[in-house]
Amino acid sequence: QVQLVESGGGSVQAGGSLRLSCKASGYPYSSYCMGWFRQAPGKEREGVAALDTNDYTNYARSVQGRFTISQDNASNTLYLQMTNLKPADTAMYYCAADPDGWSLMPYYGHWGQGVQVTVAS
Repeated sequence: QVQLVESGGGSVQAGGSLRLSCKASGYPYSSYCMGWFRQAPGKEREGVAALDTNDYTNYARSVQGRFTISQDNASNTLYLQMTNLKPADTAMYYCAADPDGWSLMPYYGHWGQGVQVTVAS
């Protein structure tokens, strides 16, 4: 079955950087669209970055220029490089996969368990 396992979260000071990883298994990785989402306490889940099967990327306006989504098809791993982190980026981050291109909309069929990112001011 589809499995998505995130790693790389943690606590950083504002202005710092983190790289999240999402190891995928159980499906033909290169045939699925991928996305990163986040959810802060009391807030709705929001799309952060997305990557489709044509390597087209899309970013939330709040992270554009600071976050970069990428992938390594050889290892079935999705990445989210986060730089110049702000306290407002504090949230649980999830990776998601689906054969359909949902971009930043939360309609993906498969989700990881999430990883916490905390940015201190």
